[in-house]
This record gives sequence, C-alpha cells and structure tokens, in this order.
Amino acid sequence: MPGISPYDRWLRDREHHFSQKDNQCRQTVSFTFAGARRLFDVENGVSWLTRGRRALNPSRAYGRARGSSIHSKNPPTIPCSVLSGGSSTLHSALSLECLFEGKTMADIQLGAHTVKSHGVKVAKFHKHDWIILLLLGVIEIILNVIEPFHRFVGKDMMTDLKYPLKSNTVPFWAVPMIGIVLPFVIFLAIYYSRRDVYDLHHAILGLLFSVLITGVITDAIKDGVGRPRPDFFWRCFPDGKEDYDNVTTNVICHGEHSVIKEGHKSFPSGHSSWSFAGLGFLSWYLAGKIKAFDRRGHVAKLCIVFLPLLAASLVAISRVDDYWHHWQDVFAGGFLGLVVASFCYLQFFPPPYAANGWGPHAYFGMLADNQSNALNANPLSTVPSEIDAVSIHTEQQQQQHGISMREV
Repeated sequence: MPGISPYDRWLRDREHHFSQKDNQCRQTVSFTFAGARRLFDVENGVSWLTRGRRALNPSRAYGRARGSSIHSKNPPTIPCSVLSGGSSTLHSALSLECLFEGKTMADIQLGAHTVKSHGVKVAKFHKHDWIILLLLGVIEIILNVIEPFHRFVGKDMMTDLKYPLKSNTVPFWAVPMIGIVLPFVIFLAIYYSRRDVYDLHHAILGLLFSVLITGVITDAIKDGVGRPRPDFFWRCFPDGKEDYDNVTTNVICHGEHSVIKEGHKSFPSGHSSWSFAGLGFLSWYLAGKIKAFDRRGHVAKLCIVFLPLLAASLVAISRVDDYWHHWQDVFAGGFLGLVVASFCYLQFFPPPYAANGWGPHAYFGMLADNQSNALNANPLSTVPSEIDAVSIHTEQQQQQHGISMREV
C-alpha cells in the first residue's frame, strides 16, 4: 500500500495476528539502540519518530510520550503482544511501561509462577546454594562448640570487667525469631499477595545466606579474639574471691566452665550481627517492594524501611545495657551484619532505586527467556531494526495533538 511507513505496516500485521483483547493495553514505548533514542507512538493512525545524534534521556522521552497522551483525546494504543515480539537487538535495549491498569508488563505476569507450579523447578536450580547453606549451618555449630581463645586477663585489667552478671533482656532463642522468622512471615504475606515463587524463594534464600554467613564470620572472630565480657569478673570468681598467678598475674578462674567459656566471646556481638543481618535484609526487601526511592518524595515509605533497623538497634543496645558487651562489640557486630545483608540482597535483587527494584533478578531473567522462546517460535515477531520512513499528518494535526518533530 503506497504511503504507509514500514512501522505502520509492521503494526498492522501484528494487530491482525494477535487477539483484540490486547488492544485494551495502552502503551508508551521508548527504547535506545545504535546510539539513538527512538520514540514510537501510534495515535489516530499517526506514526511519528523522534531521533537524534545523541540518545534521548529515558525519563524525558517517557515524559514526552505521557504528555502527548494526556493532551490527546485518544491516547496512544499499541497492543501489548506487539511488544512481546521484536528482534533480540530491540529487546536488549527496550525500556517500556504498559499502562494497562497502571501496571508494567512484568506486573501482568505475576500470579503465573506459584510454589505449586514452579517451586520445585526453582529449588532444583539452586540446589547447590541450599547445600552450601547446610554446610554453613554445620560450620556455625562447630564454631559454637570449640573452645575460644583465652586472652590474658591480669589483675589490673579486672577493674573494667566487674560489671554485674545479669540475664539477657533479649534471650538467645529470640534472636532467630526476630532475625529469621519475622522476615519469613513478611515474605509469605507478600507471596500470597503477588504469587511469585521467584520472589519468595530468593527472599528466603538471601535471608538465610545473610544470617548464616554473618553467624559464621561473627563466631569465627569471637573464637579467635577471645575478648572478655564486661561481667567477666563474676564469671571467673562467682563467689567474689579473686585468684591470680603469682608470676604472670593472669586470672585463675574457679567458676563454671560453660559460663567462663561464654565470658571469652565478647567481640563482636552475636545478637547485634544476627539482628542486623536479618532485619537489615528485610529493610532492603521492603524498600524494593514499596518502591521507597521512586523520587516521589513519600517519606512515609522511608519510615517503613527504617523500622526493622530500629528494632535491630534496640536489640544491640540491650547487649550493652545487660553488660554482656562493650559498645565496640555492638558497633562492630551491627556493621558486619548490615554489610553482609546488603551483599546478599543485591546478589538476588536489583537495588531498590532501580526501575525493576521490586522483583528478583531471576524473575526478569525468566521473562526475557520466555520472550526469546516466543520470538523463535513466532515468525511474525520480527520488527525492523531500522525505521527510515515517518508518516505524519498535516501541521494542523500535529499542533492538535501537541507533537513536534525535532532533533535532540
């Protein structure tokens, strides 16, 4: 047909091939390849292209397209399934947002991958990671069984180690509940809302790695350093009767062995490191899910993100209040846990400020693989890599829709 551009011809073929239901999806597409930003829109049969010598900023391109949609009586419509096709070059550089019920195309795919349908497949793919987790658990048990280094404690050093021996404000058993079970419950709640097994699996896997790696590092340092706790005097001399070596002036403890052993594990704080490892990972996770850094200025989202960190801080402070740790122990433990949590989170999820920060890497990788498979199976899914023709209406129609053609 004379006068029709290659893009309009391709779009017509795609609309004929796919169901009419896809026409409900209003779409604005901006993508960059070959060093240029091309912005496509279809509006009342008008196809226009903006291209230049340098790439157009993605946010500006998207804003321009949204602006033209707002001022237009008939917003731009491109079938979603049109964009499921396209060449591999196009998809490698494509950045799109589908305005179908206010969701992205990745959002529309949610609910199709549940624990029942894909859980075993995902777990098998990460079987080696689960094996490493088991090994970390075994190492953690061994580090708690072996005897820590008994650092020299002289008579003159006991002055700073005579704080009272108190019980724990936060018991040992409560730490896994706070750092593991609580985030796990939140992961399950989000799973039942979104039905994404990739998100659930990687959240649990990342959390367990964060906590166990932190635990192994913490206990290895504890055993190696052997720093006495602030209440070491009463652990060593429960009856208050001091006894020192006549030559070295080192302490000769006569207290209970298990209590003395625990007294040489002050640095770093295990409560602090475990709490910040688990709750720090949860903070990262919530930041991504609620899109805390979407540049819309919702400070309430930051309050949600900081809430787990506040809980971890209170756990750490309790260790100083109970005289089980020096402040340096708590600071080092909290810093260690938060750093490990950050590494583990970013291993499985994009940064929360990224466009796809709400989901795991594996989920978007799966979508890309599905699109690639669809391309290979669908002969009509090829889009021209270069579009040289532009079909536009008259200058009066351009002004009506608020569209201008210019180089950037």
